[in-house]
Amino acid sequence: MANNLDINNNLTIRDIMDVTPSQRIAMLIDGDNAQPSMIEKMLAETTKYGLITIRRIYGDWTASNMGGWKEVLQTHAIQPIQQFRYTVGKNATDSAMIIDAMDLFYSGSVDGFCLVSSDSDYTRLATRIRENGIFVMGIGKKQTPRAFVNACDLFVYTENLGPVEPAKAESAKTATRKKRTKKNSEEKDNNPQNNPIPLLKKAFDLAAQDSGWAFLGSLGHHIRQLDPGFDSRTFGFRQLSLLIQAYPDEFETKEVKGSDGTSVIYARLKS
Repeated sequence: MANNLDINNNLTIRDIMDVTPSQRIAMLIDGDNAQPSMIEKMLAETTKYGLITIRRIYGDWTASNMGGWKEVLQTHAIQPIQQFRYTVGKNATDSAMIIDAMDLFYSGSVDGFCLVSSDSDYTRLATRIRENGIFVMGIGKKQTPRAFVNACDLFVYTENLGPVEPAKAESAKTATRKKRTKKNSEEKDNNPQNNPIPLLKKAFDLAAQDSGWAFLGSLGHHIRQLDPGFDSRTFGFRQLSLLIQAYPDEFETKEVKGSDGTSVIYARLKS
């Protein structure tokens, strides 16, 4: 675990991942599957997990749909990789990006990968990278197939890279106090995109100590193991600790201060 797990009171995504801020990351972007307007936020998100030493974007630069990317390449030092579409209906970009990723993988020049796409064609690539213990994160839309999301150590939805909406936070705080009698409400509550409680409880069972308390860093680690696409920002909170504290009917938390003045948060189920 990263050292900041033991000293950070407001846990963020990086706090629950086995990553270091100095690891070298190759960011590979599927230009046919990503938005140029999000590039600054995607770069900022990726730098939480390491240094982006390689920045490449793949696509057919003779096609009109790549026009938006041309304006941001120089600004953000992204290297464009040309890949012609030799056959109509076939996406040659996927193949070129996968080949480059494997070349980088075997060269040992990077410690991790960031695959920017919402395409399930990269599922096997992400799986292969993880099999050798190399960190791989994905960035894409919420419509990204679940197989690709689960193949990554971490997956960040582009919808969560914008400002957190206060309305979502308020909804999360009151969700556990509402009586759910209708069938459609029950189905909504079981969807982790709408209600984090089922996933939080599963992770708590794995992280809980004999005392009944679970270190928040350990809880976050198990959440990521169960769902790489989990993000407290989905529910309107910047940190996992704030999300947990928004459900006082389900969890209670305590803050333990160390001899050096730093704090650690623990949580446990009330039931």
